[in-house]
Amino acid sequence: MEGASKVEICPKCGLPMPACVCGEIAKTQQQITVKTETRRFGKVNTIISGFDDGVNIKDLAKKLKMKRACGGTVKNKIIELQGNHKSFIKPILVSEGFSEDQIND
Repeated sequence: MEGASKVEICPKCGLPMPACVCGEIAKTQQQITVKTETRRFGKVNTIISGFDDGVNIKDLAKKLKMKRACGGTVKNKIIELQGNHKSFIKPILVSEGFSEDQIND
């Protein structure tokens, strides 16, 4: 069988990678918490937590930082953004495919 391309199969759902729905299913099963913390010298950070393994957290953090024009990092499945962005995070997460019911402010 020359010329036949090998299709990768998702190890979780068993579907071919182009048809894999694991990421979308994972987004519907999250309980995300958005809160703010005051750090040293009065600096405020926005903390977004509650993500499971099915979500690409680094990619999501990159989008959040780009849309809010701020710095941030990912540590232990938690996204930290510099500044108080609590009221702006929920609409961005909803536009990324998360349900409004799953996001606790």
